[in-house]
Amino acid sequence: MGIFSNFVQYLPLYLLSLPVVLMALSIHEAAHGYAAYKLGDPTARNLGRITLNPLKHLDVLGFLAMLVFHVGWAKPVPINARYFKNPRRDMAITGAAGPLSNLCLAIIHLLILRVSMIFVADRFSGDVIAYATSHVTGSSYTGSLAFTLVSLVLYLLYLGIMLNVILAVFNLIPIPPFDGSRIFYAFLPPKLYFGVMKYEHIIMLVVLLLFVFGILTGPLTLLENAIIDGLFAITGMGKGSEEQAILSWMITYVRDVVSL
Repeated sequence: MGIFSNFVQYLPLYLLSLPVVLMALSIHEAAHGYAAYKLGDPTARNLGRITLNPLKHLDVLGFLAMLVFHVGWAKPVPINARYFKNPRRDMAITGAAGPLSNLCLAIIHLLILRVSMIFVADRFSGDVIAYATSHVTGSSYTGSLAFTLVSLVLYLLYLGIMLNVILAVFNLIPIPPFDGSRIFYAFLPPKLYFGVMKYEHIIMLVVLLLFVFGILTGPLTLLENAIIDGLFAITGMGKGSEEQAILSWMITYVRDVVSL
């Protein structure tokens, strides 16, 4: 009952994050297909998978998991290694293309957010102080339309950073069927590589169980947070900065306004 009530409460936030989730998943798979095509494999291109159209990449279960739990997947782009001149090397390159595309997308969101904060910090500092005061004292606060819209945009930009970093880190796990396995196994002897691949489905089941019981969640979360904190620190919006404080309150404001 508690899980269901939480889902209903945050349903508007899930719906608000739809464009960010769809873009993150689509660019990830399109990058795989494009890298494979440039290395000689036309399979993804022939199937129309080198596209940002989310319907071409949608896996319903993976999409819902990404939307709700921020850990998910899209429909894998088919790759035929027989077209590659150096199959193991080129599989590693195509595997790396997805996570790298998400990191690039996260950086783009970050740069737009950084430029936006230059104007937001001066224009809406008074609104942030008023909201923070009401939040602490428990009184009601109704922000202006401009403050609400700008807060929504900043929230989506922040979400774009977070989700793309999470998707990149999650897919770099060096075991099948994650992208990291293609990179890692490029350095293994062929006999060992194919021996491991025979147990791909069993390995995937074990990994999912480790996630269910929270054994992998902690280490991955620490890594994801370290990357996100590092990116913000590089742009001068690290912990303790005025911009970080303003952004945090505006994100909290969006969650308060949008949640049921």
